[in-house]
Amino acid sequence: MKKLILFFIFIVSFGNVQLLTATDFKPMDQLIKGWVDKGYYPGASIMIVQHDSVVFTKCYGNYTPETQVYIASAGKWLAAATIAAVVDQTDLRWNDEVEKWLPEFNGDPKGKIKLKQLLSHTSGIRDYLPAPEVDTFCVLNKSVARILQLDTVFSAGSRFQYGGLAMQVAGRMAEVASGKDFETLFQDVIARPLSMKNTHFTPINLDGGHAPMLGGGVRTILQDYMNFLKMIFHDGNYNGKQIISKESIEEMQVDQVGTAKIAAGEYTAKALGSFHTGIYGLGEWREKVDNQGNAYQISSPGWAGTYPWMNKQDSVYGIFLTHVQGSAARNDGFSPFYDAPVISNLTSAIVHSKNIKQGFADIGDARLFYEEKGVGQTLILLHAHSVDRRMWDYQFDELAKHYRVIRFDLRGYGLSSMSVEGKDFNYAEDLKKFMDVLHISRAHLVGLSLGALTISDFMILYPEKVISATLAAGGISPQVTPHTPVADLKAYKANWKQTMRKFSYADNPLLQKLIDEWRMWQVSHKEAATIFLGNTAKTYYQTHKVRIPVLFIVGEYDNDGSKNAMTELAKLLQKQQTKQLAKAGHFSCLEQPEMFNKLVLDFIRTNRK
Repeated sequence: MKKLILFFIFIVSFGNVQLLTATDFKPMDQLIKGWVDKGYYPGASIMIVQHDSVVFTKCYGNYTPETQVYIASAGKWLAAATIAAVVDQTDLRWNDEVEKWLPEFNGDPKGKIKLKQLLSHTSGIRDYLPAPEVDTFCVLNKSVARILQLDTVFSAGSRFQYGGLAMQVAGRMAEVASGKDFETLFQDVIARPLSMKNTHFTPINLDGGHAPMLGGGVRTILQDYMNFLKMIFHDGNYNGKQIISKESIEEMQVDQVGTAKIAAGEYTAKALGSFHTGIYGLGEWREKVDNQGNAYQISSPGWAGTYPWMNKQDSVYGIFLTHVQGSAARNDGFSPFYDAPVISNLTSAIVHSKNIKQGFADIGDARLFYEEKGVGQTLILLHAHSVDRRMWDYQFDELAKHYRVIRFDLRGYGLSSMSVEGKDFNYAEDLKKFMDVLHISRAHLVGLSLGALTISDFMILYPEKVISATLAAGGISPQVTPHTPVADLKAYKANWKQTMRKFSYADNPLLQKLIDEWRMWQVSHKEAATIFLGNTAKTYYQTHKVRIPVLFIVGEYDNDGSKNAMTELAKLLQKQQTKQLAKAGHFSCLEQPEMFNKLVLDFIRTNRK
């Protein structure tokens, strides 16, 4: 009872509170509970705010609202904000060189590094001390003295290299400018004004009083960090008091990487499939940017799982607070760091849903995210490669006027579980398990490309579960051979988008957006060779009579491979018809949605039994 009372006080103290019903964030609850149940984390807590109202908050496992957590790199945001306050209040400036405030750097190349470069991982100072050495100094000035002895690894401004050592130098500059040690400084300019009573910069090495690691040595609780995010969301203002100037907040969020070279596999590329160059500001990742290059989603994830973020377009900010334990996550191919954005992406999906049921179907070795709308016979939509369930945006609402429509992200796409390298699976088997979890005995199936290939396999394995099948841009599934993971993912995605344009009638904004957000797991890993039946499927169709009613939809501008695959399968079926859509290519459902919908509805109406 005491914990419940404290939790109630905790959420009410945040301000304007409008808790939504538990069902609204059921998918989020399922997601986090699944992680804790699998042993990835001993516990966790989360709080999400939209339009200054708490829309979801909950604790899991052994966590309470008062649980203090070491948040690793999620503390970088706090460190940069502390230094921003010093810039506001003293003579320290973002373009000041190190030697201006730390004279011991005079004559050393590191003395010419600018403060903003120290906080944007473009300074050239190595990311960490040489292994196996660790920082065992008692105060920042001694930590910085050791850094002075190290050679730089590249010239300032020429490269981006994520790490934390350079932030020690930035913190020391702030100490000199303010006349205070960093922890005292943080408490004075950030923690106390924001009522962050349980947040401290503490030694990363917990067996002694060592120098605070600005890039990874913060411990905090849920409410404290949410107070900080509230201030950031309001351009430095917290409950009517300006903590950090709006100008400094903007400086923290603007692109600070510039023309610096970015190595392949940085966080935004690996976690989000995004290859924009302005990936970092000051102490924070610029996860998503608009067409003008302005960051609308920013974050500061930690290696151990804590993930604070803010999405300005959705008017949302929140934090998932946790700390990984053991090897369960690693064994499942799950990364607390790189998989963190599923939290923000799922939040966006939830807050944009309208009269849509959402959830995760646990099929044993994966969880598949789905959305459902409408009543009547069940119709399942299966998406193509390099996109996700949202490719059916033009069909979902319209078809739901007539049927119970379900769309889901296939394994390895969207919000569903990523595949695990070395572990086999089959898309058709996933579909069967998905239907079993949702207690669907039979359904109309509509798929495009990858989705169509999945259906053609499914008709062999589970014909009794198919009422009708619509296959667009796909026929008999291919025989897959393991490939070598692609090294240059940026070039691969650019070439893939160009290929999709080639086999399209015209550019479609939704298609380009979905490919931009594709994480590219399938080409960055050695994918299982068992995802399709391949040669087995071809032999089966050649030797068996399949009487399931099938509609083939082919775009006029689609590639010959897709057209030939459909023609080959059509010749082997007992009940089939083929329709060509003019002014449409591979993604015909996006280019001619009204005609696509009409074809599907007309076909299903004549094949309801």
